[in-house]
Amino acid sequence: MVVGGSGVDTIVRVDSLPVPLADSVMVGPIEEWAGQTGGNVALGARALGLDVALLDCIGDDPVGALVRERLAEGDVEFHPRISAAGTRRAVNLVDAKGRRMSFYDARDPEDLRMPRDFYLPRLRRARHVHLSIMNFTRFLYDDIEALGVPVSTDLHDWDGLAGHQREFALRSDLVFFSAATTGSRAPALMRRILREGRAGTVVATAGAEGSYLLTRDGGPDPYHVPATVPCAPVVDTNGAGDAFVTGFLFGRLDGRDDRECARLGAVAGAHACTAPGSSALIGRDALLAADRSGSREA
Repeated sequence: MVVGGSGVDTIVRVDSLPVPLADSVMVGPIEEWAGQTGGNVALGARALGLDVALLDCIGDDPVGALVRERLAEGDVEFHPRISAAGTRRAVNLVDAKGRRMSFYDARDPEDLRMPRDFYLPRLRRARHVHLSIMNFTRFLYDDIEALGVPVSTDLHDWDGLAGHQREFALRSDLVFFSAATTGSRAPALMRRILREGRAGTVVATAGAEGSYLLTRDGGPDPYHVPATVPCAPVVDTNGAGDAFVTGFLFGRLDGRDDRECARLGAVAGAHACTAPGSSALIGRDALLAADRSGSREA
């Protein structure tokens, strides 16, 4: 089960980042893709053959209709609650190398909540819960823990300081984050999450540098998992981190060890870069075939 994090991305392709300061900048065709972090994880997990339900608060608006349509096309079981604030949007600038800069409209009001009688019966069906870092999803932790269901989260580019992600970092069993902001401080942050929280595994993704894995029962230093060379040219890195999460979760639910899971995540993440707007979703057979063949490392 995935909770929160659906919406629509508007993709604007530019020559380079940052864009030049100008009144007008000529760009290629502007595209819209429904997904965002929770939607991408749900769609990616379903493409890998997992049974997936997505719970979220969206608007009764044209943007919300795009989300519903994309999830239906991906065969994801979607249970939306209508929010007067509308459906979340983002504008993502993508340069010629596929690098991204995202402008995210965190429009959810602080008092937005998902009713307990809405989510609790569905939580009872779940083998695993993945919480997107929406404010309202943090209020599910007590019930998730009471049910004993494993929970994961993606902190994205958390610097270890911002308070919004802290509860997610310390109350999840499996924690992902991007090392884009922390850089060389990533290992220290990984150790801190394990020391202060309940996580048994922390994964820091680092783009073309691969990922780093640290477990509670492992050594003090993160294990490096090289990136996988994509099977086609890199077009867009939107959704690559979400795809990594789905590959990792697929491996974990299949009973694999964390290093194998991270390798599967690397394959899924690389595949996601080969098409625009998080539209490249790798299937189960392709993922396992690439793993068996030992896809080339970056």
